[in-house]
Amino acid sequence: MDTGLHGKRALVCAASKGLGRACAMALAREGVAVTITARTAEALQRTADEIRAATGATVTAAPGDITTEDGRAAALAACPDPDILVNNAGGPPPGDFRDWERDDWIKALDANMLTPIALIRAVVDGMAARRFGRIVNITSASVKSPIPTLGMSNGARAGLTGFVGGLARQVARHNVTINNLLPGPFLTDRLLSNAAAAAEKAGRTVDALLEERAQQSPAGRVGDPAEFGDACVFLCAASSGFIVGQNLLLDGGAFNATMG
Repeated sequence: MDTGLHGKRALVCAASKGLGRACAMALAREGVAVTITARTAEALQRTADEIRAATGATVTAAPGDITTEDGRAAALAACPDPDILVNNAGGPPPGDFRDWERDDWIKALDANMLTPIALIRAVVDGMAARRFGRIVNITSASVKSPIPTLGMSNGARAGLTGFVGGLARQVARHNVTINNLLPGPFLTDRLLSNAAAAAEKAGRTVDALLEERAQQSPAGRVGDPAEFGDACVFLCAASSGFIVGQNLLLDGGAFNATMG
């Protein structure tokens, strides 16, 4: 399938590892010039080198914390007119909402709702003027099925989803689409670190916990990040301009519903 993306420009946030990296790699394989961001400059440059070596694409590293004004300014200076924007940021910590103060909530909203909105605001009019734009927000399966211990994530990501649902219908006529990718469990560093912490607390092995997690899925496994990257490419393809304001759930069938 020709995605029609060769020669396009993409800004992919939080892309030194995990699902952001998978999206950047998949887009680069399609001939997209990719600008990637992350807080740790060394890890980011290493990832840029790896993507460049694997795909031959132009890859620019823009280190910085995308949840800050300075980090966003650095990213947009490196890629001021992207055709594709992939919003991504680490999720807030789990816990009991009774323990969270206002500052905790503001930090979660800044990272998982207000930062994506700020980046969309910065690029969407340029996309509309050029008559091509693809914006993909990496949110969470918790948008459809809230996770009790992730209350801050549930709230912030649901807020972004509501905002996107309205804006997507306003810009679609300009061939600008905005959609969300909702990951369930994927084999990323975050999943492994969470499993390690849970294993230590439960007195079990990481492998045992990962196998248990896999068997809880109808697919019988956790996701491969490369699959997630391919889904991102699908939403960004030139032929996907009629997919507007959707929430694509990638969870191996864990969310049980007749209609998503």
